[in-house]
Amino acid sequence: MSRSALPLNAIYAFLVTARHLNLTRAASELCITQGAVSRKIATLESWLGFALFTRHARGLHLTEQGAALLPELQQGFAMLVNATEKASRSNAAIRLKAPTCAMRWLVPRLVALEQQRPDIHVALTTTLDHGSQLDNFDAAIVFGPTPAGSICLFEERLTPVMASSVTPPSQIDELAKFTFLHPTQDSRDWQLWLAGLDAALPMARNQHFATMDLAISAAIQGFGVTVADVTLVQNDVLNGRLIAPFAASVATGASYSLLQRAEKDAPPFLPELVAWLSEV
Repeated sequence: MSRSALPLNAIYAFLVTARHLNLTRAASELCITQGAVSRKIATLESWLGFALFTRHARGLHLTEQGAALLPELQQGFAMLVNATEKASRSNAAIRLKAPTCAMRWLVPRLVALEQQRPDIHVALTTTLDHGSQLDNFDAAIVFGPTPAGSICLFEERLTPVMASSVTPPSQIDELAKFTFLHPTQDSRDWQLWLAGLDAALPMARNQHFATMDLAISAAIQGFGVTVADVTLVQNDVLNGRLIAPFAASVATGASYSLLQRAEKDAPPFLPELVAWLSEV
């Protein structure tokens, strides 16, 4: 065998076998047969020019030369694994999950981050699920009560908004002439805002949506008036797409929070992403 052809598979088989000192257990971990393990060990022994194990009734023993070689091979293989894992992680995208209702707030921040830090790659997955679980993601924005150990990005506060092309009402009771756009399949968000102002309104015309983002989009197109989180519509108001006719906003008790993977399991740049999103 050419000395240039380092048998890496055989070295790994040796390391596993040396740990177990048992061909059956080594074969099980390597997912190959005992015979295949023996052949790999024989290949390495041939390459080295000396025996690595001696057989005994109770299993395998390392030879003197095998025992001397083992620590250096373990260290070298660990360095190889660490180097490849580091290189792999450096090119890996940060897996971020977020509810669709947060897109109006989140997407502009991700675009700005990409412009300033093109070396940070974020793979965004949207969901209708508001559950406070990371699942297989590196970070997740969740909506609802602030989970323990999470970062509160902002608390939800509701206020009515409508298209800037619409003549805004000057009094709350004037809202009754509009079509009410509901961010959910019920009217709880509107009722929460009205209760916060100790007001009541007849709602003759109603449209219900699956998410707040859809209700906001409908309001921008002039379909009616919706209640929306003041932070989510901040850019739309500043850019003149929406107007908020009343200064009053009502806290719902819910918040948008950020969960992140533990530091030891986190990909590179996750702390930078977390810091960027936390600067509300």
